[in-house]
Amino acid sequence: MKAVLSKAPGLPDTLVLEDVPSPTPGKGEIVVTVKAVGVNFPDFLIIQDMYQYKPAR
Repeated sequence: MKAVLSKAPGLPDTLVLEDVPSPTPGKGEIVVTVKAVGVNFPDFLIIQDMYQYKPAR
């Protein structure tokens, strides 16, 4: 499947489109096909490493 990845902090033009393995559901889980997603202002801050909450990488 295709995925948009942020490999280093930066502007949106630093995002890369790559093939990644499709997920395999575990017991009691399902895989949902996603056709589109929304991108919001916090997403823009996260890829620049400027969001107020910084999860471990």
